[in-house]
Amino acid sequence: MLIGQMFQQLYTFVDQIIVGNYLGKEALAAVGASFPIIFTLIALVIGVASGGTIVISQFFGAKNFRMVKRAIDTVFIMLFIAAILLTSLGYPFIEQIFRLMQLPEELMEMGVSYLSVYIGGLILFFGYNGVAAILRGLGDSITPLYFLILATVLNIGLDLLFIVVLGWGVAGAAWATLIAQGTAFITAAFYLNKHHELIKFNIRQFAFDKKVFRESLRIGLPTGLQHTFVALGMMALMGIVNTFGTNVTAAYTAAGRLDSLAVIPAMVFAQALATYVGQNMGAGKLERVNRGLWTTLLMSSTVSLVMTAVVIIFKYPLMGWFTDDPNVISIGGDYLTIVTSFYLVFTSMFIFGSVMRGAGDTLIPMFITLFALWFIRIPAAFILSRKFGETGIWWSIPTGWTMGMVLTLIYYKVGRWKSKVVVKPAD
Repeated sequence: MLIGQMFQQLYTFVDQIIVGNYLGKEALAAVGASFPIIFTLIALVIGVASGGTIVISQFFGAKNFRMVKRAIDTVFIMLFIAAILLTSLGYPFIEQIFRLMQLPEELMEMGVSYLSVYIGGLILFFGYNGVAAILRGLGDSITPLYFLILATVLNIGLDLLFIVVLGWGVAGAAWATLIAQGTAFITAAFYLNKHHELIKFNIRQFAFDKKVFRESLRIGLPTGLQHTFVALGMMALMGIVNTFGTNVTAAYTAAGRLDSLAVIPAMVFAQALATYVGQNMGAGKLERVNRGLWTTLLMSSTVSLVMTAVVIIFKYPLMGWFTDDPNVISIGGDYLTIVTSFYLVFTSMFIFGSVMRGAGDTLIPMFITLFALWFIRIPAAFILSRKFGETGIWWSIPTGWTMGMVLTLIYYKVGRWKSKVVVKPAD
C-alpha cells in the first residue's frame, strides 16, 4: 500500500511538475486551486464507501464469504450512481465556485479548463479507486499496485504528449489523468473477472443489499461528512491563500504536493491498521489490536522522522522541481520548514484514529477532526495571516494537528470504540 500510494501521488505530482515547468507558475496555481474543489465533490462518497470497505473486511474476517460478495456489489452500485450525480450537479457551477474561493482573475480560465475535464471523468475515478479500496478491505494490497503502476506510467507519458507535444495546456493534464485511470479500471475489471473469486464485474448480476448499505452509511457517513467538512475547510484555506496572489497560491500548491507525498507513510500505515483492526475485531481477537497499534505507531513514526529530515534539508531543490521562480521557491520553503517539523504529531493523530475507524467507531473521530479544523486551524489561519502574512497560514496547519492528536488520544484511552464492531465472532 505504501508503494501504491507513492505511485498514486505521482499522478498529481508529475502533472504539477510538467504544468509548472512548461506552462508557468500561473498554470501551476490554477491546477492547485482545483484540488480542494475536487476533494469536496468526492469526499462524502469516498467516506461512505470506506464504511463499506470496513463492512467487507469484517465479513471477511468472520469468513462469511456470501456477504462479502453482496457487500462488494453494493459498494460498486453506490459508487457508480454517485459518480453520475456528482458530474451532473458539479459541472454547471465550476466558475462560480472558483469566484467564491477568490481565485485571482488571471488564473480563472485555466482553472475552469482543468476542472471541467476532471469532473467529466469522475465515473472512471470512482471505478478505479473502488476496485483498489475493496481489494484492500480483503487484505490484498498487491494486486491494486500492479494496476496503479500501469496507470502512473501511462499518465506520465500522456502528460508529456498532451502538454508538451500537442499543446493542450492545463486541460491536457486532466485528460492524461482520466485516460490513465480509465485504462487501469478497465484492465482491472477484465483481470478480476478471470482470476478473483469474490470480485466480478457483471452489471446484470449485481445485487444491492439494503442491510449492507445501512451499515456502510452508519460507519461511513460520519467519515464521509468528516471528509466533506475537511474539504470545505481546504476550500476556505485556499480562499485565504488566494488573497495573497499568484506567487503564494503557486507556492502553496507545490509545497502542499511535496507535503502530501511526505505524509503518505502515516496515512498508509493508518489504512493498513484499520483493515487489520476490522479483521481482528470480526474474528474476536481484541488482544491483537493493541499489539498492532503500537507496532504500527513505531514503524510509521520512524518513517515520519526520516521524511521530516529529508524535506527540511532538501526543501529548495524540491521546490525547484515545480518552478524556477525564486519568489515561489522561497515562499514554499518557508511552508515546508514549518509544517514538516510536526509530521510526528500528524502521524500519531492518524494512527490512533485508525484503530477506532477499523472497529467501526467513526462518529467521535469525525467531531474531533472537524473541531481541530474549523475551530482551530481555519480561525488561526485567518488571524495569523492578518498579522504575519502567508507564514501565519503555514503555522495554522500544525496548530490544528496538535489539537486533533491530543483529543484523539484522549478518546482512544476512554475505550468506547471496543463496543462498536459490526460483525460479532459468534455470527
